[in-house]
Amino acid sequence: MATNKLTQAEMSLADHAFYGLVWAGTVLTERVDRALMKAHHLPVSWFEVMLWLSSQADPVPASVLGNSTMLSRSQVSRVLDALQERGLVQRTPSARDARSVEVALTAAGRQLFEQADATRRACLAPVFTDALSERDLQALEAVWCKLKQHKDQ
Repeated sequence: MATNKLTQAEMSLADHAFYGLVWAGTVLTERVDRALMKAHHLPVSWFEVMLWLSSQADPVPASVLGNSTMLSRSQVSRVLDALQERGLVQRTPSARDARSVEVALTAAGRQLFEQADATRRACLAPVFTDALSERDLQALEAVWCKLKQHKDQ
């Protein structure tokens, strides 16, 4: 069975750009996941939740994480269970809503996040931040911001 690959000339600009985004996201995410697992036994999905929590001064309602991350609410719940089991997050009843739970990184979670974030940055540097100019990074940010504005259409 022949496996001829399409060339860029055979694809529309929009298709080529779309598949480029998919390729980049997949390759970079897999690279980060491998590095985080090797160095910290931390899947990239756990890192993503920790990333959101690390930027918050106060505990966050668990429902906000489901809306903020690229994970489903059930995935966020499973990740929080695993992080709590490792002592990296703490869940507390919400002071504002008795039906809600708030989540925060523990001191151990903050320490591991800082180490894992350094690993993530080092792993991406040669293939992303060192390979792209400031202008490239600004253009990428502008593109994803524009795409994000239309995500619910």
